[in-house]
Amino acid sequence: MKIVILGSGRGSNAEAVLTEYTNGNLGNAQPVAIFSDQQQALILKLGEKFDIPAVYLNPGNFKTKLSEAAEENYIEIISGCKPDLIVLAGYMRMVHRKFLDAFPNKIINLHPSLLPSFKGLNSIKRAFEYGVKYTGCTVHYVNEQMDAGKIIDQKIVPIESDDTLESLEEKIHKAEHQLLPEVIRRLSGVSADNL
Repeated sequence: MKIVILGSGRGSNAEAVLTEYTNGNLGNAQPVAIFSDQQQALILKLGEKFDIPAVYLNPGNFKTKLSEAAEENYIEIISGCKPDLIVLAGYMRMVHRKFLDAFPNKIINLHPSLLPSFKGLNSIKRAFEYGVKYTGCTVHYVNEQMDAGKIIDQKIVPIESDDTLESLEEKIHKAEHQLLPEVIRRLSGVSADNL
């Protein structure tokens, strides 16, 4: 199962996936490329570290979505990788119908909350300030609505009385680094018992 990873930032979740692959713990899944919409994104440095193509793709002039020309370029380049799964790991742009139609039921996203609660940006901070006792992370299929696709799996993270926003962020990132590779492995058709 060929995987393409899209990200906009540090790439810690992509790194967790690539580390599990390197260690033989990603089932039949094989990461084949990383693409970023940010030219200076640290996720691109993972290409050299893990010997995988890592490429900046110009997103166009919009901040939260791809321009029409950029979307067509993304579709053409990603299609060339023949992906079975596209993983949005810290990818900060909405994808729209044309992109979704090019890769039907093949796009998943990792979100740092227990969806449907705290969709969108700053979800860890909003959960912390709201005072919920539990938050976590979710992997879901992507549709045209923000963080609204069918949920594949979630990992719960309790918020303790002595947690700070920073400590909560650290706990959620740790949960994300476990959940995303687990989901990818399952989607590849291999359970943890068979590794």
